[in-house]
Amino acid sequence: MSNVALFNQNLPDYLKEVELDDLTKSLAGNTALKRISIRGGVFRMMVSGEEIAKNENRAMNVVIVNGNPHVSRQFYSGAYVAGESVAPDCWSNDGITPDSSIESTQNKTCDGCPQNIKGSGSGDSRACRFQQRLAVVLESDIGGDVFQLTLPSTSIFGRGDLDKMPFQQYAKYVGSQGKNINTLVTEMKFDSDSATPKLTFKPVRFLEREEWAVAKEKGNSLAAKSAVVQTPTQTDGPKSKTISVSAKRVDVADEIAEPIKKTTKKNVEPAAKKEFADVLNEWSTDDE
Repeated sequence: MSNVALFNQNLPDYLKEVELDDLTKSLAGNTALKRISIRGGVFRMMVSGEEIAKNENRAMNVVIVNGNPHVSRQFYSGAYVAGESVAPDCWSNDGITPDSSIESTQNKTCDGCPQNIKGSGSGDSRACRFQQRLAVVLESDIGGDVFQLTLPSTSIFGRGDLDKMPFQQYAKYVGSQGKNINTLVTEMKFDSDSATPKLTFKPVRFLEREEWAVAKEKGNSLAAKSAVVQTPTQTDGPKSKTISVSAKRVDVADEIAEPIKKTTKKNVEPAAKKEFADVLNEWSTDDE
């Protein structure tokens, strides 16, 4: 029997409902994930760097199934070109040390890096940007695709009303109520008062038992685990890198005042790895 005949013949009954598993996906090198972009204040569904759909509603309901507990960093030395997807020159998943794959780092640690100084970017901004990566599924299709959602600093830090919270405040609020973030449908909504794309968050409802079981399974999937550690460029797939033309990268969507650390420590040792849920449980509603 030829290979083609094997896969074209009728499947055994027990295989008809079996989907491609994470092992096969990983061995097959299927690393181009789906993500939600908020470019231009519009929810855009991206696959391999191509926009396949968009939702122009101001709000979208999702379930957060996984997330990077650390605020990541990302630096580009070249000038920003709208719509272009290229790999960053330097990045960090934990905000402490550059990723081990980077050939030429800007500094040994993020703390004390010249790109992490106010004024290294446009105006008073930092050239190296804050980001936080989440893995989400749509409320309307909890058992469907996992999407990467990368939050810019405007959507991470600050304070708002309980129906209009930046992400860290929202996560602290959920944790302070003794609940897990993956048990909730979360509304993410564009802030109409912001000049650049900025999301706010609020809880909508608790998941039903069956929905929660699916959400937990999705959170442990290869897609979710990859989404919270890959840069958007890695998620989209490899792209050719542009030549650096400027020491400062100007990105209008990120031109905001970023928080200043209270203390500066040298020779920072990498923190012990913590699970996303563990970090949420340690958070309180107090300002840091």
